[in-house]
Amino acid sequence: MYNFQGKVVWVTGSSTGIGRAIARGFARHGADVIVHYRNSAAEAFSLVQEMENMGRRALLVKGDVSCGQDVEEMVREIQESFGRLDILVNNAGSMIKRARLEEADEELWESVMNTNLKSAFMVTKAVLPMMKAQGRGKIINITSVAVKTGGGPGALIYATAKGALATFTRGLAKELAGDNILVNAVAPGLIRTPFHKPEITPPEMFEDMARNIPLKRAGVPEDVVGAVLFLASDYADYITGQTIDVNGGMVVY
Repeated sequence: MYNFQGKVVWVTGSSTGIGRAIARGFARHGADVIVHYRNSAAEAFSLVQEMENMGRRALLVKGDVSCGQDVEEMVREIQESFGRLDILVNNAGSMIKRARLEEADEELWESVMNTNLKSAFMVTKAVLPMMKAQGRGKIINITSVAVKTGGGPGALIYATAKGALATFTRGLAKELAGDNILVNAVAPGLIRTPFHKPEITPPEMFEDMARNIPLKRAGVPEDVVGAVLFLASDYADYITGQTIDVNGGMVVY
């Protein structure tokens, strides 16, 4: 259905979870992929090996996507290796920890904002020269169902960051339309990934949330891939500034 032969894709936070599934999905449909990690080295290396076994080119980059110096270095590596970037998926993100507002401190606020919002700003700004030189590009931001629900228990700051990312998506879509760079988002719901490690989402909380989903299950990373591939494909060349919800019916309106 999709053909990404000749396309170069960068998926931030692609060593595990949703990002890993997205990166694998692009590779299976012909793309060359930049795999990014910050801490999960073994998982990132194994994904690169998997892609190379498919006959794809894969570049491994490491760095903090909220740090300008790290981002500049990673973009330099991409430029040297491929000379282009067709698709960017801003996937890197984390809740860090759950905390009600009165329990949260400035450090937590800044950490969550940097990880989920500043990262997309830094990476997108850094790759724009390549996309503009090509005369086209696709940017897909991974937001969250929390944008609409306000987040689960102790997830206020995370929901706020993702809400800002959703606004960033809409504003950037208008700003870049004249450059033929399309900007959209995918908003996953409850997905069974390392994001929900026990210290962040206790298993009993996770399963309780899953039971209340109309489809009666939590999602898996592969459930998110199709929406991303669609928005990155030629089938979505007249779609910009939009969000596709992938949440099993958690929010229906």
